[in-house]
Amino acid sequence: MFERPTKGIRERVERLRSHLQEENPLLVDVIGSFQQLDRVAYGLGLLEPHESYATRIAWWPLISVLGTFSAGKSTFINQYLGHPLQKTGNQAVDDKFTVICYSKDHEVRVLPGLALDADPRFPFYQISEEIEKVAAGEGARVDTYLQLKTCPSERLRGRILIDSPGFDADEQRRSTLRITDHIIELSDLVLVFFDARHPEPGAMQDTLEHLVVGTVRRNDANKVLFILNQIDTTAHEDNAEEVVAAWQRALAQGGLVSGRFYTIYNEEAAVPIEPETLRKRYQAKRDADLAEIYQRMEQVTVERAYRIVGSLENAANRIEHHAVPALTDALRRWRRGVLLLDALVLGPLFLLLIVATVYAGYWQGWRFAPPWLDGSLTSWIIAAVTGVVTAGVFVALHFWIRKLVARRIARRLEERSLEGNLAAAFRKNTRWWRSLFHRIPTGWSRSAARKVERARADADRFVQQLNDRYAAPSGETAVPASEDKAAQPATSTQVPEGEPRPSVAESKAV
Repeated sequence: MFERPTKGIRERVERLRSHLQEENPLLVDVIGSFQQLDRVAYGLGLLEPHESYATRIAWWPLISVLGTFSAGKSTFINQYLGHPLQKTGNQAVDDKFTVICYSKDHEVRVLPGLALDADPRFPFYQISEEIEKVAAGEGARVDTYLQLKTCPSERLRGRILIDSPGFDADEQRRSTLRITDHIIELSDLVLVFFDARHPEPGAMQDTLEHLVVGTVRRNDANKVLFILNQIDTTAHEDNAEEVVAAWQRALAQGGLVSGRFYTIYNEEAAVPIEPETLRKRYQAKRDADLAEIYQRMEQVTVERAYRIVGSLENAANRIEHHAVPALTDALRRWRRGVLLLDALVLGPLFLLLIVATVYAGYWQGWRFAPPWLDGSLTSWIIAAVTGVVTAGVFVALHFWIRKLVARRIARRLEERSLEGNLAAAFRKNTRWWRSLFHRIPTGWSRSAARKVERARADADRFVQQLNDRYAAPSGETAVPASEDKAAQPATSTQVPEGEPRPSVAESKAV
């Protein structure tokens, strides 16, 4: 049965469409392709009517800053923004995830986590539900995990920054790691900070285990930059190479053997570096690395468009190549389990019933002829009622077995996956009116397969359109990012037309 999206999700998608209509018309078309996949997912049962693939991704350019505590994350953010926004110190000074966005006000505002949890324009919409799943009762305490800060820095136009609490400083570990996974999944760029004063494995064990090991398994690992901060502390012994080598060995222990590695420090917070030749060497390396980091941060508006199109293709592939095969296999195991239990439970009961009626003398050869069946209407009614009750018992037992086996298989399926809720989709296939011998998952048909294929073709077409804007494979001049609407920023706060954006060169000057 086809499910229609709820009024709430339709309104939410329409608000998103209206916002993107001015900012990037290409992404408006991508929303339509996501909605095509929604229809397939509703039919399969992967999505509930209040869900949409279009609302499961971040549409705004997002940069996250993660790492160990006292690694200089907040100092780096203040330096980049040119504004003393985040508290800094040698201890864990902030135990919340801080979402930072642009505001035209000339003052910083700090808003509670509810501002993020209840606003669908932000990447933490309804994150309280995810927190509740990993820590019962914690979902209602979303303000202890999140806060929203607004800042008038021009460098925030077109992007959202997220500053995380230090991995080694948070006691509510499971919920914190769940939010961290959510951030990494949505981010266009992830900056992972380490402290050059403590580059050994033990000092950053939590970060190694969760961030580094997790990055190795990702297919978009190139969006993660590893930064060794406060490298100036090595200057008094001039052993920067040794410290960097120790740091990279620690990363290699987590399985990371390649990637982008940077060493930086903040000039204002740096220890005095003497002599001058040594200071210039440290400054040159720092400036080169900061310039590359800032350039990547500037590029998130472009990378955002590619990420969203990639999410469309990935969702289509996950439906056809993961969800449908997984459901088909689950149905096969369900069918086999039900038939086996039917044989083990109903078979002996049926044989016991036959033996009992034979022992009672109810059979004449192969004909069932109990002595009380004398041909009268009453005896025929009794026989009919007895037959219906007996058949009802067997049918009830059969459906109980169906439900029991389905429940056991559903527990092994993923409640939340990239393509949706596999467990819910499987349960939809095991409803009482569904035949045990249906081999194809409900909702999957030639029409559904064509919609998935069309979404993949749309994704290829969108990538080609993006390439036409940012590249010139034919030798023609590509559209400069400054003249292209697709490169203009989108944040939760609308950017007025004609406002200047900082250049990469300006960013390097921070």
